Amino acid sequence: MTESATDWVFGIHGVRALLSAEDDSVRRLVIAFGRRNPDIEALATMAKARGIRVERMPRPALARITDGGNHQGVAAERRAFVPATERDLATRLPGFDDPLLVILDGIEDPRNLGACLRTAEAAGADAVLVPKRGSAPLSSTVAKTASGALEHLFVVEVGNLARCLKWLRDEGVWLAGGVEGSDGVPYTEVDYRGALGVVVGSEHRGLRRLTRESCDYLVTIPMAGATTSLNVSVALGVLLFEVRRQRDRAG
Repeated sequence: MTESATDWVFGIHGVRALLSAEDDSVRRLVIAFGRRNPDIEALATMAKARGIRVERMPRPALARITDGGNHQGVAAERRAFVPATERDLATRLPGFDDPLLVILDGIEDPRNLGACLRTAEAAGADAVLVPKRGSAPLSSTVAKTASGALEHLFVVEVGNLARCLKWLRDEGVWLAGGVEGSDGVPYTEVDYRGALGVVVGSEHRGLRRLTRESCDYLVTIPMAGATTSLNVSVALGVLLFEVRRQRDRAG
């Protein structure tokens, strides 16, 4: 992805989070003609205060820009999001105190990926690792679903996930992989204090074989109803907030 590449963040909440972020990535704010919306006008005021150009255009034109997404009458063009590298992770990892990492093994649906990013940010994850191949790109749809979380996360793109997981274990990070059914122990029976990576896979195939073999623990969320599994972002939330609960209790 080149430095000149751009993408779009759209929707009131996503644009507000982008404008609130302390960076200079936003190039322009685009607002649809029509009835004045106080929330959107407040975004225009924020943009102008930061010296960002504000334009107005017909709704059909805005819909084309956002590929038919639910733009709510506003979109921001920004320099395309560029994830961090494994070298960046190696530099920052020693500075984390009992790091909480989220590893997403091949989440191909952009809305699921965005929801996982939102969950990871809400739980205070120090970093999110995504494979360079076999994962949804960090697109405007991902950013919209993440509801501003993408701008506040340290997202690392990984070339070889199995190799990276081995390196993390060598660095003292324990890995807990989420699985279905009886393949794992109940998620509440594992000690999540200390340096930890929580690993989840796609809804269709779960964790890949090498990823499973790289985990120190395989954990499962017992189901009480007829449904056999949860959406991946929901399952990730259950696991991460159990981590937070244990760590909060330990002070």
